[in-house]
Amino acid sequence: MNNKISTWGGVELLKLIWLENIPSYANKIYYSLGFLSMICMVLLVISGIILVFEGANWWLTNPLGIFVRSVHLWSVQAFVVFVIFHGLIVLITGGYRNPRRFVWVIGSLMFFLALIEAEFGYVLRDDFSSQWRSLQGADLYNGSGLGIFINNLNYAQIYGIHIVIIPLLILFLLSLHYALVRLRGIAIPYKKSVGYKIVKANHLLLFSRGIALVLLIFLLAKIFPSPMLAPVTIKQIALQDPKLMAATLLDELISNSGTATYLDNIDPYQFDTKKIYVEQPYLLWLGTQTDKLDMLYFFNTENNQTQALNIKLAEKYFSANKPLNTIPDTLNPVIPLISTLVLMGQSGLYESVLNNTSLTPNNPTYTLRFLSDTGVLEDKATNLDITTPQYGMLREEKGVIPPGAWWLAPLGFMDNTFLQTDNNQDQHGAYILGTLMLLFMAFPYIPVLNQLPDKLGLAKFIWKDKNTDSKEDRAAKT
Repeated sequence: MNNKISTWGGVELLKLIWLENIPSYANKIYYSLGFLSMICMVLLVISGIILVFEGANWWLTNPLGIFVRSVHLWSVQAFVVFVIFHGLIVLITGGYRNPRRFVWVIGSLMFFLALIEAEFGYVLRDDFSSQWRSLQGADLYNGSGLGIFINNLNYAQIYGIHIVIIPLLILFLLSLHYALVRLRGIAIPYKKSVGYKIVKANHLLLFSRGIALVLLIFLLAKIFPSPMLAPVTIKQIALQDPKLMAATLLDELISNSGTATYLDNIDPYQFDTKKIYVEQPYLLWLGTQTDKLDMLYFFNTENNQTQALNIKLAEKYFSANKPLNTIPDTLNPVIPLISTLVLMGQSGLYESVLNNTSLTPNNPTYTLRFLSDTGVLEDKATNLDITTPQYGMLREEKGVIPPGAWWLAPLGFMDNTFLQTDNNQDQHGAYILGTLMLLFMAFPYIPVLNQLPDKLGLAKFIWKDKNTDSKEDRAAKT
């Protein structure tokens, strides 16, 4: 193959990019894992660009769109698998030792960025999984303090991070990572007793493995398409359970909802729920009417005692089995006020108002928080076995292929064991994960700990090659 390549005009560039001479054992599949990870990265970039240009409606409904979305998902699954095993091989064979310690640091950083990137991808899918993961991820970021910079409910912000910022960072780190590997060469056995010989790299075998991987991902995408659960909407809730929407609106009115009382390490939901969920939608509706009295005005001019009494009467009214298909004529201003908003919800206008109320476009924070306040999202997640106590986010739903973010198992383990009764579960879980990440990146620099792989003695199975003998073997033969 090298002779054929030498006839190309770009031979010098190719020689600069890939490794020509390697230890004989480096032609094994173990040493192709980094390359296979890169193949997955290429598939992710290509399929991601297609998805960006075609849009959500295409990848949700079009058969080709569903296939491309599925290729994207299976490429993520394969990427994480190969990166993990690639790291294990480097760990077992001591490839992290000096002078390659910085290569390990860069690879570790890429791995963690890839996991964050994958989770942001789930947030952007535009289905129920997106809604639930947005809220769960937001709790983790808020608990750790990162919520100051990242609002996981802001679609536009996560979209920009997912398709621009993190991919550019990963591509930069990948280029630097490979450049250092190319400069240093493949790590040779650190044990002097291990024999090896230098051979030509089998690029044909390497690319054959890459092609086989692409075909396998395409096959899996066809057989096991990416699951897609219909998102929950406010209109859906208003039509199916108007009493629940009315009760939620009453909680928003008196600042007693989950959003109004949300408290974590930081509080990113500092907006006035009465203003966002009651006043602004109602006043917008009122502006289109010519014969309706302003019930909000009447409520606001009442004294606190009268307001509290009317709230209780409204709660009793809406808890009764009464159809909410008209605006009641009553002296209690709360009842027609809330009824109007429920009817707006049934028409779809209410959710549209919330989305347009946001200071930034494509920011469904208000909508997602309202949906969360109803409790419907958690009920649905419970039925799908994807809440935190059920090791949520490790799967799309129970028994579905492909699995979800199974790499978040350590977080699920913590949430279901020693952090189970911790009131600051998200905060402490984030701190523990962050500490473990830093320790993992610094592993080559930590005395004693960086010697543990050598104690296991597994490297000999990776280095063993039938074409080479150890120094002891050669000495015995002579």
